[in-house]
Amino acid sequence: MHTLADLIQRHPDTANAIGAPGRDWMSYGQLNSLTRTVRTFLRSAGIGAEDRVAIVLPNGPEMAAAFVTVAQSATTAPLNPAYKEDEFAFYLADLKARAIILEAGYDGPARAAAARFDLTVIELTATEPAGTFTLSTNVTGTAADTVPTADDVALILHTSGTTSRPKIVPLLQSNIAASARHISASLALTPADRCMNVMPLFHIHGLIAAVSSSLAAGGSVWCAPGFDALKFFGWMENAQPTWYTAVPTMHQAILARAGRNADTIANVPLRFLRSSSASLPGPVMEALAETFKAPVIEGYGMTEAAHQMASNPLGAGKQKPGSVGIEAGPLVRVAHEIENRLVTGVGEIVISGPNVTPGYEGNPQANEKNFFEAENRRWFRTGDQGEFDAEGYLTLTGRLKEIINRGGEKISPLEVDGVLSAHPAVAQVVTFAIPHDKLGEDVGAAVVLKEGHTATDREIRDFASAQLAAFKVPRKILILDDIPKGATGKLQRIGLAEKLGLV
Repeated sequence: MHTLADLIQRHPDTANAIGAPGRDWMSYGQLNSLTRTVRTFLRSAGIGAEDRVAIVLPNGPEMAAAFVTVAQSATTAPLNPAYKEDEFAFYLADLKARAIILEAGYDGPARAAAARFDLTVIELTATEPAGTFTLSTNVTGTAADTVPTADDVALILHTSGTTSRPKIVPLLQSNIAASARHISASLALTPADRCMNVMPLFHIHGLIAAVSSSLAAGGSVWCAPGFDALKFFGWMENAQPTWYTAVPTMHQAILARAGRNADTIANVPLRFLRSSSASLPGPVMEALAETFKAPVIEGYGMTEAAHQMASNPLGAGKQKPGSVGIEAGPLVRVAHEIENRLVTGVGEIVISGPNVTPGYEGNPQANEKNFFEAENRRWFRTGDQGEFDAEGYLTLTGRLKEIINRGGEKISPLEVDGVLSAHPAVAQVVTFAIPHDKLGEDVGAAVVLKEGHTATDREIRDFASAQLAAFKVPRKILILDDIPKGATGKLQRIGLAEKLGLV
């Protein structure tokens, strides 16, 4: 099974595949029929297997189905619907899009950007059941009716670009298939499992961990229109999931409302919860496990790996709070941060395996910097620092670019996060570097308090002082109503001091 089609087209036609609030279920038979219809349509519009199709749709079943069906005929490039016109223009030009899929009637910035490049505009109209749609365009053409192979690009995403120009990450059909299989295996997914997806579907986490792994296992995925903590438990009643996956900030918002939704938690027992895309503080993992009476499986993923690299295993007592788990797909090792060699102890996390991108597109400098050969394998540098314990569990100590350098003292923001998050009044925390005129950098932290709790910055600092060396204790603690987040709900350390007016 080396392509998306290999994963999806082998399940019973009558089994449920894609669902949504208040909608009938799309079956695997209907999904496969839609795939054939989409291929015929694309070829009649002159779009071949190697052409790139941008997808700009709201979160939901049609976005999930569009990705799955188009990726079996061409190269998909999902884009964040919240982008402005100039942002759309940058990404459309950078990825060399041939066409763009938009909701019928949409007249926003993505359409205006597409007009700059005379792209083929394809309009999508949702029908019934969930995920079903029709496509239309005023462009006609011809293209060879070939099916993508394992070595063809299925998905193009960009890195976040927080510190430099975003890099193009092409993911092959084989990369997607391998990662979906790895996730499905590590979570022991079966056709009886149902994922409730609240992750954005323009991002690797939702596309692969929620949608692709579920469909690879012959299970079902219920697609919410996005994340909404106020609606989460109502959606649980509707969807009847066996699991969900989210980023830590989402889990924390869910926890804050769990007490008043105890009946739903009891009535819809989850087999497990999954967390990824950022480190989950140990106290949060423990609180989630206790609240939902289910294991919390923290995974470790990134775009260049088609998501998953490591995962805490299933089973009672096998999850380690503060660890991202054991190797779960590709080979995971530690390398010297400068020299191209593997080491033991603390170092840069590197990976090698079938789910790893073949390399950044059009960026030989980045490829030279991030890939190297050692021990007869090609390794990718993740940019994360960490180490393995004696049992093979991986702990991240931070992003190499996020490590705080306080006068030569190196401080892991994740370590400080873990201590502050254990304070009984703290709901969310992110530790980050703030400028210092003599030391270069010092430690800052932004904190959101739990509903109904109070605490001063001094009280939180004193709490930290009891557990951390003095140089690690945040010099400045900001208590906020909300912490600025990226488009996928992740807390972003780089640039946060500037966003909060501390620079």
